[in-house]
Amino acid sequence: MALNPFFLQGSFGEQRLVQELINEQLKIYGVEVTYIPRKYVRKQTIIEEVQSSKFDDNFLLEAYVNTYDGYSGAGDLMTKFGVSLRDELTVTVSRERFEDFISPFLDDESNQEVEVSGRPREGDLIYFPLGNRLFEVKFVEHENPFYQLGKNYVYELKCELFEYEDEVFDTSIDVIDTVLEDQGYILDLTMFSTGSGASATASVGTGYIRKIFLDNDGSGFSSTPTVAITTAPSGGTDATAVAITTTRNNITSISEILLTNAGAGYTQTPTITISGGGGTGAAATCGIITAHRGVISFTITNGGTGFTTAPPVTISVPPLSPAINASAKTIVSAAGTISEIRIIDAGAGFLGSAPTVTIGTAATTGIGTYWFNEVITGSRSGMSARVKRWDADTNILRVGLTSGYFYAGETLTGAKSGAAYVIKNTGVANTETDKYRDNDEFEAQADSLIDFSEINPFGTY
Repeated sequence: MALNPFFLQGSFGEQRLVQELINEQLKIYGVEVTYIPRKYVRKQTIIEEVQSSKFDDNFLLEAYVNTYDGYSGAGDLMTKFGVSLRDELTVTVSRERFEDFISPFLDDESNQEVEVSGRPREGDLIYFPLGNRLFEVKFVEHENPFYQLGKNYVYELKCELFEYEDEVFDTSIDVIDTVLEDQGYILDLTMFSTGSGASATASVGTGYIRKIFLDNDGSGFSSTPTVAITTAPSGGTDATAVAITTTRNNITSISEILLTNAGAGYTQTPTITISGGGGTGAAATCGIITAHRGVISFTITNGGTGFTTAPPVTISVPPLSPAINASAKTIVSAAGTISEIRIIDAGAGFLGSAPTVTIGTAATTGIGTYWFNEVITGSRSGMSARVKRWDADTNILRVGLTSGYFYAGETLTGAKSGAAYVIKNTGVANTETDKYRDNDEFEAQADSLIDFSEINPFGTY
């Protein structure tokens, strides 16, 4: 039998009145929270598991705190992994307010980033200003109260304290973004503000190899070959050299051979042998000078700081005939210092005193100021991270990493600020506050107990 037609069971006007009363009560007795929708960046294609997500939008919304007498949940628990905070929060928000003031903005987002825009979603965040805390929506109850006058008017959001898992936060609200300033894999990088110069001294001698001539560059090398030079006579100094390889048209060959020590005391031209590296056909010869003094080695007295490219090295002109100028090449370490000077031509005509060695300036001067939460990118590694804090007084840059590593000596450039500084040290002030940082250790311990290569590692069959 049909319902009595003379009783409306809730007319549109009555439903409208209830919704407006609820909206007014929330504005009077509620708390202004910030609703932060989760946007999906990448999903695992097989089971649609979320691999990474971001929070880069925010909406102010009035909400009534159901748990008015304090946080619910299990509270603070002591576990084998430390103190675990299990606070929970339940809030009620207006269905109409969400659909009118938040859903239209979410509708404009890509379906891959925001799959459901018409209602609050599990996984979204609520910033609770009274406790300065972020809560994650775990369940959205849309039928409580249960169809008053034939309609639902509110959403009840059951939330748990948010546990950070390296998501990207860029809401443009500092008080929210800084809640997680020290969460995740945090790395403190010491940066150069101004590079310092390097210095070196040269030693001279006779009976040395002036220069190595590459007669055949060979081909097919998969690694750097070894250069062997015949030993010097008794009382002399053995010469040493290294090969420099290059790849052209997918063929790796030797581009040059540089002396690391020109030797001393040679009376006959030594033999040079090139071996190893997987290549063939390389050959080299050299010439010696016995009657004049040349540069046989360099000693680094100050490696300097802040070098990103190899600076030129200048050696003073020899005063005596035949006055052949010496030339050399600097090698920059990963830390941005001069680690070695290799001889291209040892020259001739130097006096017993050492010539003057001048190394080009490091001249790495940092510029600009990094912005909080901007993306920085390494010039060599290509690694990206987000700025957590920049201290211009100490030149320490705190960043949040997701994967990979930065290299000492590379330049970090801010995407928005344009600030650029060179990394001086990547490991001295390393601060890890990621609660998942011990996962690899747990896995290694498990592998030592259980052989997962077996078909059934938990039994005998």
